[in-house]
Amino acid sequence: MVVRAFPHRASVILLFALSVSSGSAAAQRISRPTEKATPPALLNPAYDSSLYSNPSGTSARFKALQWRLVGPFRGGRVDAVAGDPTRPLVFYFGAVSGGVWKTTNGGQTWRNVTDGNSDISSVGAIAVATSDPNVIYVGTGESQLREDLTYGTGIYRSTDGGKSWRHLGLGETQQIGDVVIDPRDPDRVYVAAIGHAFGPNAERGVFRTTDGGRTWRKVLFIDDSTGATDLSMDPTNPRILFASMWKFRRTPWGMSAGGGRSG
Repeated sequence: MVVRAFPHRASVILLFALSVSSGSAAAQRISRPTEKATPPALLNPAYDSSLYSNPSGTSARFKALQWRLVGPFRGGRVDAVAGDPTRPLVFYFGAVSGGVWKTTNGGQTWRNVTDGNSDISSVGAIAVATSDPNVIYVGTGESQLREDLTYGTGIYRSTDGGKSWRHLGLGETQQIGDVVIDPRDPDRVYVAAIGHAFGPNAERGVFRTTDGGRTWRKVLFIDDSTGATDLSMDPTNPRILFASMWKFRRTPWGMSAGGGRSG
């Protein structure tokens, strides 16, 4: 089993992997010769809110899990990671000033899928559509703002698993913190825009498209100094969306983060 991990400000990608030796697996089969097939309900369990409200109750499930380094061996920060919901060994990660990288073998090898066919550089968010994993959205401009930062040029979309990219606008958002796709519709997407780091601007907050990025509508705006940095969609009801708002200002001599109408 492979589980996605989302490290912030990391220089490598890590995966959770459960290792079971072939000998122990064989022993389990021998000890249970009459073992029945797992019911479909257990293979695809219903959404369990207790996993989030009482995480300590599930700690036993993770005791056998261990972190392993899967590279790639490169410098810089990793700001976004996303996995293909249908292929457990396919992952994408976005580097700060390094574009988008893809693995199809669980991290044994990586290749850059944006160099030469897009102007994507600084990446703050990646999302893969549940209903069509060939559809990928990338929000540019790193999301973990700090003393040194790089800005982006808006949001991009691929419909062929990263082979080609199309710019969808929102260029003045500069820093995009998150992208969320409706699990039923790959054309319905929400973008959390932090906005300009060095001064006020209006192109910040939460934006929504219902036509795959041809048009955008600003659906949440606090003020010209408070942007959206994170989004969370109810997996059982995509009409329910939570947004984190963050006031941030970078100056040549320091930073001011939080306060105001953050929340």
